[in-house]
Amino acid sequence: MRTYHCFWLLFWAGQPHQSFLTPLSKRTSGFPETEKVLVLSGNSRQDLHRSKRSWMWNQFFLLEEYTGTDYQYVGKLHSDQDKGDGSLKYILSGDGAGDLFIINENTGDIQATKRLDREEKPVYILRAQAINRRTGRPVEPESEFIIKIHDINDNEPMFTKDVYNASIPEMSDVGTFVVQVTATDADDPTYGNSAKVVYSILQGQPYFSVESETGIIKTALLNMDRENREQYQVVIQAKDMGGQMGGLSGTTTVNITLTDVNDNPPRFPQSTYQFRAPESMPLDSPVGRIKANDADVDENAEIEYSITEGDGYDMFGITTDKDTQEGIITVKKALDFENKNLYILKVEATNTHVDPRFLYLGPFKDSATVRIQVEDVDEPPVFSRPAYIMEVKEDIPINSVIGTVTAQDPDATRNPVKYSVDRHTDMDRVFNINSGNGSIFTSKPLDRETLLWHNITVIAAEINNPKQSSRVPVFIKVLDVNDNAPEFAMFYETFVCENAKAEQLIQTLSAVDKDDSYNGHQFSFSLAPEAASSSNFTLQDNRDNTAGIFTRKTRYNRHEMSTYFLPVVISDNDYPIQSSTETVTIRVCACDHRGKMLSCNAEALIHPTGLSTGALIAILLCIIILLVTVVLFAALRRQRKKEPLIISKEDIRDNIVSYNDEGGGEEDTQAFDIGTLRNPEAIDDNKLRRDIVPETLFIPRRTATVRDNTDVRDFINQRLKENDTDPTAPPYDSLATYAYEGNGSVAESLSSLESVTTDGDQDYDYLSDWGPRFKKLADMYGSMDSDRDS
Repeated sequence: MRTYHCFWLLFWAGQPHQSFLTPLSKRTSGFPETEKVLVLSGNSRQDLHRSKRSWMWNQFFLLEEYTGTDYQYVGKLHSDQDKGDGSLKYILSGDGAGDLFIINENTGDIQATKRLDREEKPVYILRAQAINRRTGRPVEPESEFIIKIHDINDNEPMFTKDVYNASIPEMSDVGTFVVQVTATDADDPTYGNSAKVVYSILQGQPYFSVESETGIIKTALLNMDRENREQYQVVIQAKDMGGQMGGLSGTTTVNITLTDVNDNPPRFPQSTYQFRAPESMPLDSPVGRIKANDADVDENAEIEYSITEGDGYDMFGITTDKDTQEGIITVKKALDFENKNLYILKVEATNTHVDPRFLYLGPFKDSATVRIQVEDVDEPPVFSRPAYIMEVKEDIPINSVIGTVTAQDPDATRNPVKYSVDRHTDMDRVFNINSGNGSIFTSKPLDRETLLWHNITVIAAEINNPKQSSRVPVFIKVLDVNDNAPEFAMFYETFVCENAKAEQLIQTLSAVDKDDSYNGHQFSFSLAPEAASSSNFTLQDNRDNTAGIFTRKTRYNRHEMSTYFLPVVISDNDYPIQSSTETVTIRVCACDHRGKMLSCNAEALIHPTGLSTGALIAILLCIIILLVTVVLFAALRRQRKKEPLIISKEDIRDNIVSYNDEGGGEEDTQAFDIGTLRNPEAIDDNKLRRDIVPETLFIPRRTATVRDNTDVRDFINQRLKENDTDPTAPPYDSLATYAYEGNGSVAESLSSLESVTTDGDQDYDYLSDWGPRFKKLADMYGSMDSDRDS
């Protein structure tokens, strides 16, 4: 007989029964009251189609969130080959084996060591096997089974957002969609009602409602006004178990904002506004601001202001300040207190964006009255015209009146006015004005040909308050008179051939006139009376402001007369008639048979073999260049042979310098500063020579200050070195002071420039006591005294 091996799998209920078992294709809805034992043997393999195994497993269920202190019992593994002698060993592997699930290797009992959460892992797949302890070989093939965690309602619904934000237009109808909230439950939606969520509103009634199944929030109150309340906070609850008692719940907050619609018209806070404006206010200046209030916001509160009626409709304008939504009243025309001092306007404020849905609420506009009081100010004089245009003939006598300007004080006091000409517009003082009556007259002669228009400015100022003044431009046009005689359009110098024939045209003349002619110039040409009969030429007037010069005889001889001067009289036809005499120069020249000029020089026939003009000019240029070269060479030689300043190196006269050019004498004070001789310390180092122009500007050299009681030799050597190395000290008529004894010297200054006027008061005997250095000086002055005594 064949032996069939099987496992016994025992399940005990947990809490209140430890465990239960069910076939793979069947799910229990309760827990068995009594212990059940299912023995799986080889007889059942045909039903489960497991012919090669003598044991198999069902699907197991285990409650989640076990709260007991002991391990939770899952089930028991048993093989029919287990004799109870401990020869078999049960092994468990797969999901959580050895950690979440442990097995007693001797008895085959399976236990769960931790609390299981179906939301973390709903199914565990494990594998079981029985092996022989001694051989280590399996006595049963490894088989796989499933532990499925049984769900309990341990998760409350969770909203997808902690806070929802939504907005709807104010004045919306009932049932207007606001927002949809969504909550999810982590429990098993296929088992019971643990995951069935129902929505309800906890806060926000009676303004809003929520659909229990979809979570859609809608308006529940008609005509909610943003101006009364703008923000709403609604609390929505989501509860599982279909909302039944004992179900878990979660909440969320929905912030709902009412957006604005144009349901409020603008309104002026007062019906009348009063403003004051001085009559001197410039155009486009603001007079005042008015504002209509609108409870709406943004574009629904935009207002357009306009002046609909009033006696100042054309005097004032109004614009809208886009930032403040105020109406700015401005001046469009100049105000005049004397003409009108009060204006009454009607201003209207209208919404620019009107919603047709709310037209039933009334017109979206309002009006107010604006009173503007014009204030009197001291105004400058006003001219009778904005500009004056005057005409005057250029031959008008000096001090003749050419026109009058008029200005008066517009104020009620009518202060007297004085006139003057702005000299910045009349620098030459051609015109002047009578300060009392405003008559303009000439002060210098006028010339249209020099300046056609004179544009001057006249100033009118109040006598009592000269600061109140105004200006007006005066345009003076100088009219032409016939005061200029016609003249040739150019200088005419022509020639006539020696072989010319009679009545041959040799030159055409034209003329111009500086004067203006309204009908065009008409000039007449004729020969001067002194040349009309004796001239060798004739003049023909073409009557088109041109004339032609013709030959009178057949041949001309340039040896007899090489040049003819033909006087021509030109006259105009204006009044008074002006005429001038112009001269045409006609040279007699030799020509070929075609009339082309060959030569106009009479000496050319006398010396036919002479040099041409170009050759003579070239020879003259060569001579000039040669002379310039010789002069430059001589100047350079002379400069090289110039004698040095000191003739001999052995000359011991250190304070005597010899020059080749003589100075200007005592009266020449331009070459040096005479004060230098009196006090060397007062020398201005920055002062340049005044008798010549310095070729190069050198930086002034600072002379070292002389110490007290400085030795004379050191002082002289220092000054000598400074003058020798100074590039700005040319060898001209100048004086270098070396005879400076020092501030503490007993002899004081040796210069004779500060000596007394009479030499008789001086005694130079003490020079002999100063040693051999002053012996020559003592001999010179001693001999002078002896000569004077003799």
